[in-house]
Amino acid sequence: MSNNRTIPLAPDMSMVRILNGMWQVSGGHGRIDPQRAVADMLAYHDAGFTTWDLADHYGPAEDLIGDFRRKLLAERGAAALASSLAFTKWVPMPGNITRRDVENAVHRSRRRMGVERLDLLQFHWWDYNNPAYLDALRYLADLRDAGEIRHLALTNFDTAHLRTITEAGIRVVANQVQYSLVDQRPDALLAPYGVAHDIRLLAYGTLMGGLLSERYLGQPEPLSAQLDTASLGKYKRMLDTWGDWALFQDVLRTLKAVADKHGVSIANVATRAVLDRPAVAGVIIGARLGLAEHLADTARVFSLALDDTDRAQIAAVTGQGRDLMRAIGDCGDEYRHR
Repeated sequence: MSNNRTIPLAPDMSMVRILNGMWQVSGGHGRIDPQRAVADMLAYHDAGFTTWDLADHYGPAEDLIGDFRRKLLAERGAAALASSLAFTKWVPMPGNITRRDVENAVHRSRRRMGVERLDLLQFHWWDYNNPAYLDALRYLADLRDAGEIRHLALTNFDTAHLRTITEAGIRVVANQVQYSLVDQRPDALLAPYGVAHDIRLLAYGTLMGGLLSERYLGQPEPLSAQLDTASLGKYKRMLDTWGDWALFQDVLRTLKAVADKHGVSIANVATRAVLDRPAVAGVIIGARLGLAEHLADTARVFSLALDDTDRAQIAAVTGQGRDLMRAIGDCGDEYRHR
C-alpha cells in the first residue's frame, strides 16, 4: 500500500484510512461463523487493514474483536497486536444517564473486547430533545481522562449539536456519518465545521451497501426481494430519496468511465472520491467476515489519484440528484424525528 494508507486521527493515533466495518456481523447480511470470521480478521490484518469499526449493539462484534486480539497475539506477537485498532460505539436507549450507566457500558465493552483501554469510543444519541447526551459525554470525558478511553468521538451527530458539544468544552476527535457520492450532505455544514475545529469525519455508506459497483451497472432496478442484505435495502431507500434508477445508472456509467481510465473498479473511484474530501479521515467498508472479501480490489484505492477532470465529470452527474439536506436534513437526521 502507498504512503497515503494511514492518517493521524489524533497526535498519538494513526489509523488506516479504510476501516473494516463490522455492522455486517449484527444480522441481515448472512450467517456469520465465529471461527471463520476470526480467521478472516487475521487475513485482513495481514493485508494491512488493521483498523476496525464496530459497536456494542452489533451482535457479537465486540466479542469477535476479543477473540481476534487473542489469536493475533498468539500467532503474530505483541507488535502486531499493538498495530491493531478497534473503534467501538456506545448507543444507549433514550433516557436519563448516570455516571454508573456510563461506567458500566465502558467496562462491558472493555471486557468483551479484552482491552484495558478503548481506542476510540463513538457515542450516539437518539433524542436531541433530551439534553442528557451532554451528561453522558462529560462522564465519558472523565473516563477518557482516567485512561479507560483513549479518544472520544461521535456517531451521526448533526452540525448544530456538534457545535453545542464543542462549545461545552467536550473534546471529540471524530464524527461518523453517512457520506457518499449520492449522500453528500456533510459538504454543506458538517465538513466545514469539522475542518475549522479539527474534528475528522469517518464515512460509512460510501459504497451504498454495494450499489456503487459493477454489479448494478446496466441492470434493471432491483425489486425489494432482490436486495438481499440489510445494507442494500437501507441504501436503496436513500437512493430513492436522492433520485431515480435512470439517474443512478448515469452515475454508474460515469464512474465506470473514470475507473477504466485508471484501471480500477467503480468501488475504488467511489471510495477515493470521499477519501479526498478535506474533513474525511477514513471510509468504513463493510466486512462480510467468512462470507466474502474484496481485499485486493480495496487496496487499489491507496494508489488511485483522481484528477480535476475526473472530479468534474462525477460532480456533473451526481449534482443532478435531489438536495438531501432539504429532503432529509443534516447528517443523522434520518435516525431522528424532526
